[in-house]
Amino acid sequence: MPIVIFQSPTGKDKTDAVERLISGSTPSQDFFLMIIFSVLTATFGLLLNNVAIIIGSMLIAPMLYPILSFSLGITMSDPLVISRSFYTIIKSILFGIVFAALATILFSSQFEGITPEIISRTHPTLPYLAIAVIAGFAASFALVKPQLSETLPGIAISVALIPPIAVTGIGIAWLNSSIIYGSLLLFMVNALGVIFAGIITFSLMNFYVKRKKADEVVKKEDLKIKKDIQKVEKRKNN
Repeated sequence: MPIVIFQSPTGKDKTDAVERLISGSTPSQDFFLMIIFSVLTATFGLLLNNVAIIIGSMLIAPMLYPILSFSLGITMSDPLVISRSFYTIIKSILFGIVFAALATILFSSQFEGITPEIISRTHPTLPYLAIAVIAGFAASFALVKPQLSETLPGIAISVALIPPIAVTGIGIAWLNSSIIYGSLLLFMVNALGVIFAGIITFSLMNFYVKRKKADEVVKKEDLKIKKDIQKVEKRKNN
């Protein structure tokens, strides 16, 4: 029996997936605000050694979208999508680290110090990479299948992109180089695993044919941002 799961998505499914990925990774103020909220939640969860709070922080974060969008851009050989996604990822990391460090500095006296949850995010191992790759396959596949879209929050939890960023900020606040290095390495391992799996999945599904559509959606989303900025400036002037 031939394997058809990667050939089954329709043209509309692919178009919807491209639009969802591009719009979900738009570097808007709303996007970065959600990143800040999620990192702050993760930071307090890590300092409290509270797993439930850490899981909640991963449900808030939209970090999976720009990483999968980066995979999409590589699959399409589209420099516009690649550069845009990379910009969103880097800016998200910087925002996350800064706010995690500030929260740690302001509230560190309320916590006991290094917790097991913090330590666990500083030792990247091969199983972490395997989990990231599996989650990347699951996320990119679910994105194209409308009936599976409700599984994305669970996938975001399994790949755990936000806690390592928060731990990096905590390490900076404590001037602990081993925590900084280990958590950054863990984030890179997780992100690269998702990117690799996304490239494979999108290639097998022949997403290259949607390159023109991706560029159209990028321009459309960027135009929305410009219009929002113009509206705010007009209100200030009035």
